[in-house]
Amino acid sequence: MAEGPGAKKASSRLATVAGWAQAFCRGLVHFCSNQLAWLLGVPCLRRAYHLWLAAVVIFGPLLQFYVNPRAIFANHHNFFNIKFVRSAWGWTCIFLGGFMLLVVYLASQRLLLTVRHLSRLAVGAGLWLGALETFLLIENLTGYCFDSVPEGILVNKLPDKRACLRKGHQWHGYDVSGHTFLLTFCCLLIVEETSVFRRYLAQGYPAGVPLRLIFLLNVLLLGLWNFLLACTVVYLYEYSHKVVGAAIATLCWYLTYRVWYRYSWSPGRPGAGLFLKAAPEEAKKRN
Repeated sequence: MAEGPGAKKASSRLATVAGWAQAFCRGLVHFCSNQLAWLLGVPCLRRAYHLWLAAVVIFGPLLQFYVNPRAIFANHHNFFNIKFVRSAWGWTCIFLGGFMLLVVYLASQRLLLTVRHLSRLAVGAGLWLGALETFLLIENLTGYCFDSVPEGILVNKLPDKRACLRKGHQWHGYDVSGHTFLLTFCCLLIVEETSVFRRYLAQGYPAGVPLRLIFLLNVLLLGLWNFLLACTVVYLYEYSHKVVGAAIATLCWYLTYRVWYRYSWSPGRPGAGLFLKAAPEEAKKRN
């Protein structure tokens, strides 16, 4: 059965509206990614962001006197803590790893160079696992096991936290905040790795909507980690535990990105071996 003139006009209008909507969304993605890439690519703004992280960790706990202690974020078992904070490294690896993979491979077309850049995530995973074991060791060396009922009775027979908790007791030691370490470390890594997108775009490398979307997802993830870090330092853990955790994370970032990655035998700094000093048109020809 043939369509009438009215049906054809309606379908044509729908196609036109869909085309406009698609063009608008594509333009919005391009505009947002360009502006955010410019911001993250400015060195002084990144230094200001580092100061912001330090201010959040150092002065954020002062807000605990002005917030509701019964808020959802004051509970260790809240939804965001379970679904995001505890698996923050996994989320970061998925989104940041995808961004690094696309940027390095599209810019260089070299598999080994891509693997070399991705190895920075493996280094980060090793630092995170090493930090967890170090924090547990510190807590074991500085803590004691206490019976919870009646409260305050020392249990000398259990030498470490795991054995103490397994028996249903409570372990009191110096608990460096692993969550503060992880969120701070992930924030520093995302800012460092995504900062190359400004130079990537300036060189004229392929930058389709999928790459721009994953870049924007990394920016959204960065915003989420900042929010959850602020909630952690306000509601959870003792002051020195949070400051020490953030300080160790900053030290790990500094020793890798500012010291080790400058050497040729390292995984290399973000953008190493990717960018040309030639004009964007010449960069396109080489790709």
